[in-house]
Amino acid sequence: MKAIVRGVEKEIPDVPFRDWCSRHDCAVVSIDMHLGHLSEDPMCPCPAPRGREIIAPVDAFHRRARALGVPIVHVRSTLRKTGEDDLKGRHPAAWRTLVQLYADPIPGIAEHAIEGSRWTEFATEVLDTDLIVQTKRRLSPFYPTDLDFLLRSMGVKRVVFNGGMTDCCVLNATFDASNLGYRVCVAADLVRGSDEELETAALSIVSYHTGLVMKADEILAVWEAEG
Repeated sequence: MKAIVRGVEKEIPDVPFRDWCSRHDCAVVSIDMHLGHLSEDPMCPCPAPRGREIIAPVDAFHRRARALGVPIVHVRSTLRKTGEDDLKGRHPAAWRTLVQLYADPIPGIAEHAIEGSRWTEFATEVLDTDLIVQTKRRLSPFYPTDLDFLLRSMGVKRVVFNGGMTDCCVLNATFDASNLGYRVCVAADLVRGSDEELETAALSIVSYHTGLVMKADEILAVWEAEG
């Protein structure tokens, strides 16, 4: 069994780490794989173009996970049309202001994650048997959503994260999941971030502090070996 520790893939012992990524009592949580990040439209309100390259691989991973009985939970950001959740509220999301420091102006930024808009449509495959959490309003898929409630109701003890963004929502997800008592695994080749440098840094932090970082095929190999 192999994991990536601060950018270096290495063999890790089955005990105790196989328990961290076992498919039993496990769920896959896919974060923000919707058009508000992944559309090629110039009006895309919060573009994460690196994420487009993982759409097909994420779908393929989900198909194999479903076949092994591992549930898929899709999380997407959704904000009320009236704006109280963000721009018209007392505490607008910090990223909206900070993005001015490192990126060109984003013409559609005010439309990010507005409920009922095309930007909240998933870019990945979602089946009727999958589960959806759609009240993500800030960086973590656990806040202020019912994700933890859902996972506990399902008896989930382990979570495998994919999606975006590695240095933002995925990183936040691993801290919250770990703090809540879940065993955490991130599929390294199924997440994308702001750039390669920040992706590497975020995954290094995960490997030091919150969970395992593994390639998708390594995760699937563990699951398939369990019979």
